[in-house]
Amino acid sequence: MLDTQMLAQLQTYLQNLRTPIRLIASLDASEKAAEMRELLTEVAALSDKVSFDESGTDARKPSFVIAKEGEARGVRFAAIPMGHEFTSLVLALLWTGGHPPKVDAEVIEQIKSLDTEMTFEVYMSLSCHNCPDVVQAATLMAIYNPKINTVVVDGSLYQAEVEARQVMAVPMVFMNGDLFGSGRMSLEEIVAKLDTKSDAREAAKLNEKAPYDVLIVGGGPAGAAAAVYAARKGIRVGVAAERFGGQVNDTMAIENYISVLETDGPKLAAALEAQVRHYDVEIMNLQRADKVVPAAQAGGLTEVHMANGGVLKAKSVILSTGARWRNVNVPGEAEYKNKGVAYCPHCDGPLFKGKRVAVIGGGNSGVEAAIDLAGIVAHVSLVEFADALKADAVLVNKLKSLPNVSIHTNAQTTEITGDGSKVNGLSYKDRATDVVQHVELEGVFVQIGLVPNTEFLKGTLELSKFGEIVVDAKCHTSVPGVFAAGDVTTVPYKQIIIAAGEGAKAALSAFDYLIRQ
Repeated sequence: MLDTQMLAQLQTYLQNLRTPIRLIASLDASEKAAEMRELLTEVAALSDKVSFDESGTDARKPSFVIAKEGEARGVRFAAIPMGHEFTSLVLALLWTGGHPPKVDAEVIEQIKSLDTEMTFEVYMSLSCHNCPDVVQAATLMAIYNPKINTVVVDGSLYQAEVEARQVMAVPMVFMNGDLFGSGRMSLEEIVAKLDTKSDAREAAKLNEKAPYDVLIVGGGPAGAAAAVYAARKGIRVGVAAERFGGQVNDTMAIENYISVLETDGPKLAAALEAQVRHYDVEIMNLQRADKVVPAAQAGGLTEVHMANGGVLKAKSVILSTGARWRNVNVPGEAEYKNKGVAYCPHCDGPLFKGKRVAVIGGGNSGVEAAIDLAGIVAHVSLVEFADALKADAVLVNKLKSLPNVSIHTNAQTTEITGDGSKVNGLSYKDRATDVVQHVELEGVFVQIGLVPNTEFLKGTLELSKFGEIVVDAKCHTSVPGVFAAGDVTTVPYKQIIIAAGEGAKAALSAFDYLIRQ
């Protein structure tokens, strides 16, 4: 199952095991069980600290547990963790065998201190690039806290279970049988959600911090570039971000970032953070800005108030809070979100294998999504408001060549329908005739652009009619000492490379502002 190169790499990794571990399989006579047996046999053969047996009796067959020698509890994979989840398998092996994770000691102590019996069930798909973070977080918690149990379930392997629990988007996490969360979540986010006292502790830490020369709010490409450029000036720089990397984390293939032939979002986000940390910038993750108080009103320093109650102060501020997926805002969208309404075709597409879906949006994102989904689902209906698709010609030509795709232009989506528990159709109006059509289907993927994250800035500085921060050529906002960069601003063309350039420009403008004060 594993090729020669993967076997060699895994053997090298397993040399880091400090204590013996067991792979305990619960198997049946299925083809997938045979694949799982082959994988586990190959893994066990690579190290004398790994043993494999088929003594498991779990109801989910096939599945296996990674446990310490002499123990039966551990992390269970109801999956054959290849694809994006192979790294999750490797880390689970290493962590169970005593190899320390690259996680702050404070977070590990938080995990150990959780004093409630918890069972996490993490539903994922092997093609989902958002899932590994959640899988690895739940895995780590189970390894470091004996009161926590984690089961990782491949939705495509357990389709009946997925349908019974109405899992229509991944990653989706249940805790003790109840929905805990869906979508990408970091270890820190999950632990903070479980640790109810963490907000007060974090707020107190923020309040104690000395003022920054430059405080950057947002950790996407614009924020990262701003941090690097500002830090190279030898001044005190901080970054407060909800999620470092921002929306880049949700991007699959990146092939147009100059000098980087090909990468993906999570890799680029990790590289951005590594470079920022190289310059000794203070990064404050899981921090959502709630209000900005200009220096003129705050007594000489600009204040950024956080949702947890903490307040950061700075001589200058760069806002780079980015944007998020735009909702289509029709009846049924909110009601059926994660119940057939989805926003990530790479993550959730496999859950709709053999089913009918629609894609709303005819730009590059929408057409690319339709092309990807056409290889998985039974049929794709693409619905575009304009009278022609707006995507690049090469993408449009590819889409039109696919036999299981229907294209509806000049079509206004009016409703996403469902049976009360999941999506069963989409209605759209032909804008030329006003005739309403209904398409029966099981999933709807919304791909209609972005909305800037500026709700917390209304009434503080000038925003465009679209909610973007109005900036000049040097990233100045309408408030002295406050700058902005990236997708959150009026700068056209929301591209990673443009955001990074604007971030660099904002940092240089902020430094120029500081030296003139």
